[in-house]
Amino acid sequence: MLHALTLTVLAGLSTGIGGLVAALFRPGRRTMALCSGFAAGVMLAMSLLDLLPHALAGWRQAMGPAGASLAVTSLALLGMVLAALLEQLLPEAKQEATGEGRAAALRGALVTGLALLAHNLPEGALTLFAGVADPAAGLRLSLAVGLHNLPEGMAVAAPLYYATKSRAKAASAAFASGLAEPVGAVLAFGLLGSLLTPGFLNGMLAGVAGVMCWAAAFELLPMAYRLGPADKAATGLAAGVLTMLLGISVLS
Repeated sequence: MLHALTLTVLAGLSTGIGGLVAALFRPGRRTMALCSGFAAGVMLAMSLLDLLPHALAGWRQAMGPAGASLAVTSLALLGMVLAALLEQLLPEAKQEATGEGRAAALRGALVTGLALLAHNLPEGALTLFAGVADPAAGLRLSLAVGLHNLPEGMAVAAPLYYATKSRAKAASAAFASGLAEPVGAVLAFGLLGSLLTPGFLNGMLAGVAGVMCWAAAFELLPMAYRLGPADKAATGLAAGVLTMLLGISVLS
């Protein structure tokens, strides 16, 4: 148990390392357009190429292709609806008189952080349970999670630093997002225990994928195109998709 928990903590801390890297730079509008597009690409690729296929494969054996497809689609739609409702609680992104767009960047950082927080909770539980069941498999999974958490941390920290000009706040937010993994794992293991079946966790991941798709399409991409030239936003999007695709392909 201690070995599995240690691996889960280390995997979560890699989010903070990615955030620390992003906080060391001073992004301008063009860089922020690139970073916002990158964050959108990371979230879309993670959802469409990792989380949803994982949930679909896990449920296909028990429910058949049609039942699994309907369940995953319904939960992804539910995640999108919840994301749209939660988004209404965030402050409106209004351009400041200086034209810097820091309010939009702050809103984007909040949306990204909340979406990744929702993603890290079930991911931490999966990492912990895999380590308890099979230490070797847990080690492989924690390595994969840690590597793909690096761009997640950058996606959280870059817009927050642009909005607040505080490296400490940007890096702290990324570390907090990553620590949701071990915290979620311990809470899930202690409070829910046997209720956290693979099917239940797959359902959580499908819903989280819906949240992340909504955040990428309705918040991060529009912000990227508002802040900078279209080529920067598109380049960031492509870089984010390719980064996650490479990570998923190598470490799946």
